[in-house]
This record gives sequence, structure tokens and C-alpha cells, in this order.
Amino acid sequence: MTDSQTDAEQPEVKRENGGSKLALSDDKAPPSEPAELEPPEGGWGWVVMLAAMWCNGSVFGIQNAFGILFVSLLKEFGSENDEDLRFKTAWVGSLSMGMIFFCSPIVSVFTDLLGCRITAIGGAAVGLVGLLASSFVTSLGPLYFTYGIVFACGCSFAYQPSLVILGHYFKRRLGLVNGIVTAGSSVFTITLPYMLSGLLDRVGLQNTMRVLAIFMFILMLAGFTYKPLLPKPVSSSKSGSRCPSLNKVFNMHIWKSLGYRIWAFGIPAALYGYFVPYVHLMKHVEERFGVNANKEVLLTCIGITSGVGRLIFGRVADYVPGVNKVYLQVSSFLVIGVMSMMIPLCHIFGGLIAVCLLMGLFDGCFICIMAPIAFELVGSQNVSQAIGFLLGMMSVPMTVGPPIAGFLRDRLGSYDVAFYLAGIPPIIGGAVLCLIPWVEAKRRRKEQEEAADTTEKMLEHKSDTQDDTDSRVKTDDLKSVV
Repeated sequence: MTDSQTDAEQPEVKRENGGSKLALSDDKAPPSEPAELEPPEGGWGWVVMLAAMWCNGSVFGIQNAFGILFVSLLKEFGSENDEDLRFKTAWVGSLSMGMIFFCSPIVSVFTDLLGCRITAIGGAAVGLVGLLASSFVTSLGPLYFTYGIVFACGCSFAYQPSLVILGHYFKRRLGLVNGIVTAGSSVFTITLPYMLSGLLDRVGLQNTMRVLAIFMFILMLAGFTYKPLLPKPVSSSKSGSRCPSLNKVFNMHIWKSLGYRIWAFGIPAALYGYFVPYVHLMKHVEERFGVNANKEVLLTCIGITSGVGRLIFGRVADYVPGVNKVYLQVSSFLVIGVMSMMIPLCHIFGGLIAVCLLMGLFDGCFICIMAPIAFELVGSQNVSQAIGFLLGMMSVPMTVGPPIAGFLRDRLGSYDVAFYLAGIPPIIGGAVLCLIPWVEAKRRRKEQEEAADTTEKMLEHKSDTQDDTDSRVKTDDLKSVV
């Protein structure tokens, strides 16, 4: 068998995000484009999954339980004469949540350059320092820096590698594994409100922060399990410099996908009201049902159904082909928007529980399929920065939503308008996301037509070449006879 025959028999696999690669059976693959390894679908991956689950739980469990800390901060640092007290205090939690997402594009670059393990361990260490520093402050101002920036930046560097590393170990089960991992924050959201309430009553705010710092220390240890399997993106430099070019550091190729651009702008548009219930719902319950109302049970309801939703919809996503997974996110945003508007209408505590149960269920749907959709839109080699850019753009709505709600409460004397307005952006964002399957289907049809045209031209060229060869042979035979 000749070398040309061997090359002809190598199937060329067309990547959905535009790239192509030779099949994995030959060592003649170009060195700049390493062959894609098949994930083991288990093994050490189950340990990595548990570590990533702890990461999601400790990072977003603390963030989701900020409503308990919010009430404590109002009592610890607040003054009855301050008209903007809720507005100022809400900035602590919303700044923290926003910084987690704002740092994500930078984190994606560090993940590509240094790997998941080093990035995650370093981030957990920074988060540990931030929480310890927050436990020593005596006024609201320094908390903006220690809790809102330092702790949040550490969480961001620890969180994103936990999403990327799962793609090294799972592909066929990626939806289910993402559901299990993101359910970690649900488990913490269920348990942390009760734990924080008990700690705040017994040891105070400062010592509670120190207890939470232990979670970050365990997260550092969990980062050591992130053993990468896929090769790092290779950066070639003609000048021989060890520093990669700017185009290699910031992967701008992902923005060529119209489907990804719609996704990256549609989700942030839906999130302006997303974090408002997590920050202000506890205070709203106190004002409507009294200080002694069992407000922690609402966060527990959200946490339980969110965990169930992540497991169910994570498994469902494995059976939904391609980018049609986006429709699951569309349905989740519609339900979350409607439920946010229902909060002021609940004058019975049981009705508020029902709203929180539904909101948590579809919150789990939205969270667990982010990574699978990113893999579908840009491919496995580009997913790190695709998620990073998306989370970075999510930082603005996640940051400004709760302070605006607090401002409206301070001015209007009620949270009703704030919750009504919080339900509008998810509905609008969900409508925008409906365009993605149509855009991707149109792109695939165009690629198939171009491929068909190319094949037809090659066949025509081959036919013309064969005709020319036959005519030359006949001419030579005729000359020979003569």
C-alpha cells in the first residue's frame, strides 16, 4: 500500500466550529493541531467530579446564602438614619457575585497557559485570604474590597477550571456529570442558611467568616485532583519567543460563530434580575411576614429543587441533539421571570414556598447545561475561553441588579416594584436565545452546500483530466500506427 493510499484512507473529521483534523490513527498529524483524545468516561474522572462538586458548592453556596449575611450586615454596620442602607449593603454581595464572572475572561487565559490545577489552587488560596481578611474588618467599606473583590476573584479562579476539567474526562456523560457537579451548590444552598444562622447567633459575623474560610482551604486541596488529559493549546512563534502572541492568548476565533455571539449577549441580557431574589428575598420575608418568619426554608426550597433540576435536566440534555439544548435554557428563563413577578403577589407563606420551588427547579436547568452548550457551539478546544468570555459579560447584570432593587426599596418603601422589574429581563433574554438553533441550522446548510459544490468541482476536474489523458493516449496510438 502506497503512502498516497494511506493518506486517502484517513477520514477527515469536520469540527462543528470550523476546524478540521485527521483521525487519530496516524502519527503524521500536523504537530500544530494535536489529535483529539477520547475521554475515559470515568476512572479518575469520578474523583475530579467530586472535587468540582465541592468547588461549585463552596463558591456558589456561599454566594446564594448571602441573603442571611445581608440581614446580619444590616444589623452589624447599619444605621437607622441611613436612607440608602440597603443599597450600600447590597453592593457587598452583588460586587462579589459580579467579580466572579468579571474575572472569567482572564481566568480562561490563565487556564490555557497554566492549566486547570495551578489556576484552581491559586484561586482557592486567594479566596481563603479574602475571607480571613473580611473577618477582621469593622465597617462596611473595607468589605467591598476584602469580600467583594479579593474573595470573589479567588472564587472565580477556582471555579472556572472545575468546568473545563470535566471535558477532559467525560464527553458522552458530560450533561449528567455537569448536573451532578452543579448540584453541589444546591446541597450547600440547602444546608448553609441554617448553618450560617446558627453561627451568626452563637459566634458572630467575624467568626462565621473564619469558618467559611475553612471551605476555601478544602477547595485548595480539591484542586490538586485536576489532572489534565487534553494537551494545552499549542502556540507557534516564528520569532522563537516563549511568550505566545496576543491572538493565541485571547482566542478571538470563537466570536466568528454567530450562534455563540447571540448566546454570549442573550444570557447576560436575561440576568439583570436573576440575583435579586437571592439578596433581597430574606429581607422581603421579614417585612411581610415578620422577623420570626422561617425565611431560611425558602433558600432550602430553592436549593433542593435546583439540585433536582440539575440532575434531571443534565440527563435530559444528553438526549437533546446539538444546539437544541438552548431551548432548555429558554424555558428556564421564562419560568424564572414569571416566578420573580409572582413573589410580590404571594401574601401567604405557602405560596412563596411554591414560587421558590419552581424557581429553583428551572434555575438548576439554566446552570447545568451552560458547559454542554458551549461545547456544541465552539468545540472542546475553544470551550475554556468561550465560557470565560460569557461569564465575564454576565458580571455586569449580576452586579447592578441587587443594588438597583435595594435602591427601589429605599425610595418606594417596598420590594414589590423591584421584583416585578426583575422578572422582565429573563423573559426578553430567553426570547433572544430562540434564534440560536435557527442560525446554527442555517450555517450547517450553507456548509453542506459549499462542501457539495467543492466535491462537484473536484469530480468535474477529475473527469476533465481523465478525458485529456484518454485523448493523449489515442493520439499517441494513432501516431504509432502511422
